[in-house]
Amino acid sequence: MNHKLTLGIIFGGVSSEHDISCISAKSIITNLDYSKYNIVLIGITKDGRWFIYNDDINLLPEDKWIYSKTLVPAFISPDTSVHGIVTSKGEIIRLDVVFPVLHGKNGEDGTIQGLLQLAQIPFVGCDCTSSGVCMDKAVTNAVADTFSIPQAKWCAISQFEYKNNTETLLDRAIETLGLPIFVKPANAGSSIGISKAHNKEELVTAMEIAFKEDKKAVLEQFIDGFEVECAVMGNNKPIAAEVGQIVAAAEFYDFDAKYNNPQSILHIPAEIPEDKRNEVKALAVKAYMALGCEGLSRVDFFVTKDDGRVLFNEINTIPGQTPISMYPKLFEAIGVSYKELIDRLIDLALERGGKI
Repeated sequence: MNHKLTLGIIFGGVSSEHDISCISAKSIITNLDYSKYNIVLIGITKDGRWFIYNDDINLLPEDKWIYSKTLVPAFISPDTSVHGIVTSKGEIIRLDVVFPVLHGKNGEDGTIQGLLQLAQIPFVGCDCTSSGVCMDKAVTNAVADTFSIPQAKWCAISQFEYKNNTETLLDRAIETLGLPIFVKPANAGSSIGISKAHNKEELVTAMEIAFKEDKKAVLEQFIDGFEVECAVMGNNKPIAAEVGQIVAAAEFYDFDAKYNNPQSILHIPAEIPEDKRNEVKALAVKAYMALGCEGLSRVDFFVTKDDGRVLFNEINTIPGQTPISMYPKLFEAIGVSYKELIDRLIDLALERGGKI
């Protein structure tokens, strides 16, 4: 009889994507092979309190889990001798591997990864450095430029610079990037705080919205193109799955269009020529390796409508795992079931080990 692994799944988190994390976690837990794993669920509330949760997983969406009678305050210890969780009752639960199902800030930015690296517990996904680099869109774009990965023209402006030199920076951005301009918080995560500015007045508003989420904004040239996404998995020899395409219900694929609007349609495979899909896959793997990714990431691109150029858009190191999410669907399209996908991600975490 095989020894079961004790798998810690962390969900929730202090992030604007807390609710999506809870849905992703439910989806992963539902698709786990229970013959292989003993599951320990660790929920983090929106205000940053940690609990072990041992109740119905159907209570995860809409934060119903926080009212459960089973909650026990607990945290992952950075002490390597613990190799797991310490509860408020002083109990220690050793973990073999952790799957952080946390999107956005405090989940995808290297913070939780740093804790797990201190604890020397193997975990699914990119390490602390790679997570931090991929979370900061300005740093990601700088790395892409260095590795000659084609992308839209862009610039980054800090809140401090902006306050002291507003007019000059706005005029320079319009001159360099043209209009309209996409404005994004550098570190907010999935599609939060993004605006499309058609003129200088809208650009001022867009900057204010971005600075509510982060102290640095990234401004990008508008690309008239198809939005496509590619799922990548692996450590030293990453593989790309199929390429998918989003036809957004809204003017652009913002948080609401992504998660709340059923009119956004996914095409798998993407409705672009096969040679373009192959180009996207090759660039997705190139970006994944350039940014030091391991385990999994979803790499997003534009394919321009006029001349078919493939341009890097962004990378998500803990892509959504909800039933409608692109990442698992893209692997299903090449014959990897959700259950097998989760097993492979956990195997990749164990292959890398706890000492990174």
